[in-house]
Parts: sequence; structure tokens; C-alpha cells
Amino acid sequence: MKLSKRVMAILALTPLLAGVTTFGSCQTPPPVSQPHIKTVFIILMENKNWAQIAGSSSAPYINNTLLPMASHAELYFNPPLVHPSLPNYLWLEAGVNFGVFNDDPPSANHQSTTEHLVTLLQKSGISWKTYQEDISGADCPLVSNGLYAVKHNPFVYFDDVTNDQDPNSANCIGHVRPFSELATDLASNTVAQYNFITPNECNDMHDSCAPLNDAIRQGDTWLSQNLPAILGSAAYRNGGAVFVTWDEGAASDGPIGMIVLSPFAKGNGYRNFIRYTHGSTLRTFQEIFGVSPFLRDAAIEADLSDLFAVFP
Repeated sequence: MKLSKRVMAILALTPLLAGVTTFGSCQTPPPVSQPHIKTVFIILMENKNWAQIAGSSSAPYINNTLLPMASHAELYFNPPLVHPSLPNYLWLEAGVNFGVFNDDPPSANHQSTTEHLVTLLQKSGISWKTYQEDISGADCPLVSNGLYAVKHNPFVYFDDVTNDQDPNSANCIGHVRPFSELATDLASNTVAQYNFITPNECNDMHDSCAPLNDAIRQGDTWLSQNLPAILGSAAYRNGGAVFVTWDEGAASDGPIGMIVLSPFAKGNGYRNFIRYTHGSTLRTFQEIFGVSPFLRDAAIEADLSDLFAVFP
């Protein structure tokens, strides 16, 4: 069969047309993965107003190293008239203090609700861990022991975490770990996505202890010894955020400190004068991890997004 000149011309062009089509499809840019916060560390210090920390000669690491590289808030408060320690820790976890105004242990103040942050995280497949200084890790630490204060560990106040206050709860033991394990987890890049860190009562500015006998300097020194490992870790460099705050004001509601360090923070000493409370921090964590509904006070507070250049 003899092909016409027209058909032969079309056949000759077919590979070129196919090439143009292929070339055109290759020019479609792939979707871009947006940077966002992936790993959160929060460190809780104790019982100091921001005015006691900012500019203090007892806090050289905070003032001379952290603040110049961080963002921080000037008007961060504990919730109005919520004291002493425990109700503020509960607020950071659940957006309310459940009517608790004392530091009694879980045997007196345990809560049956499952509406709190780490349970929302767990249900969404988001890993979490709390590192508590001076616990053994062999059991669920439901009572204070030595420099470990159970009132500074909000997670063991929730029945679903502790399997109804069971000291042998595998769920509790798996999530509530000694602070000494953090360094290994950072080095091996196996930290959880949400990490709540509680120094002991000598290192969180709660008590004045030997040899320094200066509560603020003790906490500042502890931060200088332990924060660099977090800031140098892969988890921090690849989308981490560290929040350093205090549980409550000294004989007042504050302002207390809120310092944010992150590759995504505005940093460089940025500060704002937006009014925040612990509900703001809880809301921020819920937004970072995309878990809902907002827990109680978190639904009505401003988040901490102004402290970031990229959020969440």
C-alpha cells in the first residue's frame, strides 16, 4: 500500500509531538513541602516573676545567651489567681485546673477526663514523653521522692495515663521517663514529637540549694548545662521549637517568662507585649500538632504565633 505524502508527513512528526507533550509535562513543578514545627520541647521553671529574671546578674545564660537569640513575651501570666504549682501544670495540660488549688498528690487530685493534650496526641498517633528529673523510671512516679515533686508532673494526675493510679502502669512508665535519658534520645534522634521537661526542685528555681544557694542562678546554670544538647540536636535543627516558661508568678500572677527558641522563631531578641496565659501555650501546641477540639481555656486565648516567623 502506497501512503500519501500527507500521511507520511504526519507519521514523521509523531515522535516530535510526543516529545513536546512529554517536555511540557516535565515542566509542571512538584508540590513544595512547607517548613513547619515538628518537635516541641517545653521546660518548666518555678515561681519567679519575669522582673526577677530579666536583667538579673543571677541569670547570665538567660540574659546574655538565650534572649539575644530567642523571641520572648513581656506579658505572659499564669491564669488569674490560679496558685500554687499543681493547678498551673494541670492548666498547661488541660486548659483548666479542675477546681484544684493545692499541691496534693494524684491520690487526692486525680482526674478521670480523657480531654487533655497528651491523650489527644496519642489518639492522633503523635508521640509524647515527659522527662522528669530524679525519678527512677522503674515505676509510675505517683508520689514525691527526694527532689522529685509529683506536683510538677501533671501527667500522672490523669487516670488514663496511669491506668487508674497503678504504679506498674506500662503506659505511664513508657511515657514518664527520667530526665537522664534525654541526652541519649537526642543523640540517637529518637525523641518524641512532644517533650515536657521538669527539672528537680533545686534546678527549676523552686528551692535555694547548696552549693550556689541562689535559686535563680541554679536554674540558669542548669539551663546552660542542658539546653545546648537540645539546640544542637537534629530534632531541633529540623523543625524544633523550645519553650522555656515558669509555672506561676512569685506572690502574684506575673508577668512570668516565656522564651521561645526555634529555627522558625523571629528570634534576635524579638519581644512582644501581647497578653498571654498558659491557655495560650496549650492552644499553640494544639495548633502545631493539629489536634482538636481546643481544650477549655485554649479556645479563647491568643496563641504564641507572633513569636514565630513561620507558624506552625
